[in-house]
Amino acid sequence: MMDFNPILHVNNVQKKDGNQSVLKGINLSIYEGEFVSIVGKSGCGKSTLLRIIAGLEDSNEGLVKVNGERLTSINNYARIMFQDGRLIPWKTILQNVGLGLTGDWKPKAMYVLHHVGLKERANHYPSSLSGGQKQRVALARALVHEPKLLLFDDPLATVDALTRIDLQNLFESVWKENRLSAILVTHDVEEALLLSDRVIIMRDGEVVLNKLIDLPRPRSRSNPTFHHYSEEILDMIMGENKEKKNGYKIV
Repeated sequence: MMDFNPILHVNNVQKKDGNQSVLKGINLSIYEGEFVSIVGKSGCGKSTLLRIIAGLEDSNEGLVKVNGERLTSINNYARIMFQDGRLIPWKTILQNVGLGLTGDWKPKAMYVLHHVGLKERANHYPSSLSGGQKQRVALARALVHEPKLLLFDDPLATVDALTRIDLQNLFESVWKENRLSAILVTHDVEEALLLSDRVIIMRDGEVVLNKLIDLPRPRSRSNPTFHHYSEEILDMIMGENKEKKNGYKIV
């Protein structure tokens, strides 16, 4: 799946909020067809980094290159999904998916709605949908623009456990079928391991681990190597606060 051609370069990106450093010289490359997850505690800078990659925020120093060209405005190669679907309540599901499209856009919008399993809800309104269904619509709205890079800003944080598993499977299926590159920001280490070719750990605005995940797909939580990766990554995330007492790790 993954090609060794970089679609994205992040070079020494720094971001300040007043006197506080949010990002401290981030360097990162994402390759064509690669699925990468960024994990870390709240406030470590991972969502800020994603917004800079999307072109929704500017850095104070450094640069982002997409397909070799410096990013100076909105990243037109990418589409981003947030924690909530951000659907317009007075527009139908089909109209929400078609936002920004021109010409004869409805067949294309219907196709992606079918792809995410919501074709029959095209003429309904967002208020009739569950949280998971709203995220499916948000995914369809991203896919209809045929992006090269999908950005996920913890989009499953507010859905229930079974819906989360269902959407994780959908994300992986969409990524494979469309040969996309993807960056997922998440607090869920197991989610990152289930989906990712690489897991990046951030702490206090810095990358502290860039880990290749060598596991066959489809992945299983019961795989001993999966468990080893999970322990290693959790230890790295929580390491600065970790103590040991009576042989048990206290975090």
